[in-house]
Amino acid sequence: MRIDIITVLPELLKSPFEASILKRAIEADLVEVHFHNLRDYTTDNYKTIDDYQFGGGAGMVMLIEPIDKCISKLKSQRHYDEVIYMTPDGETLNQGIANTLSLKENIIILCGHYKGVDQRVRDMFVTKEISIGDYVLSGGELGAAVLCDAVIRLIPGVLGNETSALTDSFQDNLLAPPIYTRPRDYNGHKVPEVLFSGNFPKIEKWREEQAYKRTKERRPDLLDE
Repeated sequence: MRIDIITVLPELLKSPFEASILKRAIEADLVEVHFHNLRDYTTDNYKTIDDYQFGGGAGMVMLIEPIDKCISKLKSQRHYDEVIYMTPDGETLNQGIANTLSLKENIIILCGHYKGVDQRVRDMFVTKEISIGDYVLSGGELGAAVLCDAVIRLIPGVLGNETSALTDSFQDNLLAPPIYTRPRDYNGHKVPEVLFSGNFPKIEKWREEQAYKRTKERRPDLLDE
């Protein structure tokens, strides 16, 4: 997979990709992540990427021209399955979206700033709009990092145990069940005996029951879906 991220703050984005699972995925050539500074596609001496909005109103708007130049250059080099715009009014990111995107070959992620991008960018280039929640950030970079993490960890070979991602919360519209490790008894707080039974069908049934119980208590809306 190749991910191209268009941003005005590449330095803000790079650190999550220089550590942990994302770094290992890149070093193992399981994914390529490239950052493109939008100011490199401007034509004036001030490297302007925004202007006042027509009709008046507070807040600046990202110009269409540098975005067009950047996306057009990338598209001239390869086919892209999706051009994703990170925006608060996009579709809320969930596990299903992450699963689908993990199967793509090439994607572009456009990070918004200020009041957002000229609507014509969304009309002409964007194929998918994604939000990471019902709140507004100062830019789309942190949202892009969240999206990349959610997607990259699903690529085969990224996690040490590939079945781990399949048992995460939300994969089957249920929250994950409780999990335990050593010690077996910590100050009187004991691990459920069923986990030591060696009866794996029984353990799996217990986990399913606990997942359903936890989902019903914490996220009953998932059961409605």
